[in-house]
Amino acid sequence: MAHKPHKETGIFINEVSSHQRRYHKVLELTHSTTKAAGVMLLGAIVALVVANTAAHEGFIEFWHTEVSFGFGAEHAEMSLAHIINDVLMAIFFLLVGLEIKYEMTVGELTDVRQAILPVAAAIGGVLMPVGIYLLFNASNPETVMGWGVPTATDIAFALGILALLGSRVPAGLRVFLSTLAVADDIVAILVIAVFYGHSPSMMWLAAAAVVMVVLVALNRTHVYSLVPYLLVGAVLWYCIFMSGVHSTIAGVLLAFAIPSRSHVRLKSFASWSGQRVKVIGQTDYLASVTRLARVSRQVVPPATRLERRLYPWVYFAILPLFALTNADVAFIQVPAGDILSSPIFLGVFFGLVIGKPAGIMLMSFIIVKTKLSTLPENVNWSHMLGAALLGGVGFTMSIFVANLAFADAAYVMVAKVAILAASLVAGVLGFTFLFFQAKAATRRGQRFEMELPSANNRQSHAAHEAERRYKRELIQDENE
Repeated sequence: MAHKPHKETGIFINEVSSHQRRYHKVLELTHSTTKAAGVMLLGAIVALVVANTAAHEGFIEFWHTEVSFGFGAEHAEMSLAHIINDVLMAIFFLLVGLEIKYEMTVGELTDVRQAILPVAAAIGGVLMPVGIYLLFNASNPETVMGWGVPTATDIAFALGILALLGSRVPAGLRVFLSTLAVADDIVAILVIAVFYGHSPSMMWLAAAAVVMVVLVALNRTHVYSLVPYLLVGAVLWYCIFMSGVHSTIAGVLLAFAIPSRSHVRLKSFASWSGQRVKVIGQTDYLASVTRLARVSRQVVPPATRLERRLYPWVYFAILPLFALTNADVAFIQVPAGDILSSPIFLGVFFGLVIGKPAGIMLMSFIIVKTKLSTLPENVNWSHMLGAALLGGVGFTMSIFVANLAFADAAYVMVAKVAILAASLVAGVLGFTFLFFQAKAATRRGQRFEMELPSANNRQSHAAHEAERRYKRELIQDENE
């Protein structure tokens, strides 16, 4: 049975009702996967345009402006570009870590049989691009370390493109692609931590381990306030930054320390809160409302609260800034022929456009044929191919790895051209393929209902996004 969109009618006074409506519209906007991908794409386009105009030099100088930090006699400097890549991107990895933890605790990665298909597909989607990249670069010691560049899938872009098709694609395909992207992120994080750091300082690593013990102790002693975790997490970031391991790993480690379960019994809370509402006005009004608000905040797990707060800032501010500062490819500086014939370009481009879908499809085929798992409900092999093509959209994570893999700025530029070209081709091919699949399904009168997560587990941005999208489509159906 379809539910009407929830409206908080009658709660607010008339004078602020319009403000609440505007607030919900802003909330809807800033939690849209498709719009987030659009804003990131806009940032990349602006960077590309500026990089090929006379303003490029000033643009570069601005992002390399040094920002000073000082306390007493201590003094440190960091450029704006490094603040984005080392500090703000650690917040992005914190969000990624929270999403991974959700999937591993109450999401798709808890059921081994259900998880094995997307996880195996993600592994195939990493190994095949590495093989293709090494075909072009294995003999060159200066470029061989770029093998990690074509291994990543940009979860926001891939899911944003898929979201454009709405309920014309099966819900199981969204679950498959999102779980694959999460597993892909786990591999990418391990690759960055193991292969793309500097020689680590054992002293600072030991300090980071001590800080991590403190975070685990906070979790084990049932500290549910986010403030202690964020303060200690900032210390963890500094220790890892000083150790030589890439500082963004601190975000993932912090995410795994933050509690993902509520310490409030939901069934008991329902009856308790109902009793508190009944006595408001009969006893001390302020005490009753304060107590109800305090306990209500604790119903939502800390990890979920942080994830929902971070999502709009990460996808509408941090990642667009990352795109703006890292997609600045100046085509006019290098002849196109030199770029297109570069083994870096060939390895990255074909690794993403061919290696990613080939690896995903091959591993999926093996897993299904050996009966270790099955295709998701209503999903066929044509749908799987469309999702595999979208897996070739690298963008954010691929550019991030390229910056770490190459010391030569010219190599980084070539890798970025390959990433942007491959992401465009993979995105267009994947969307077009699935669009025609959807058109064929429509002609057959087939429409896929959106499967909502269980109400008990609706504790991630992805779950709430699915619910909002479902409600929008219900309204569209009623108006048709």
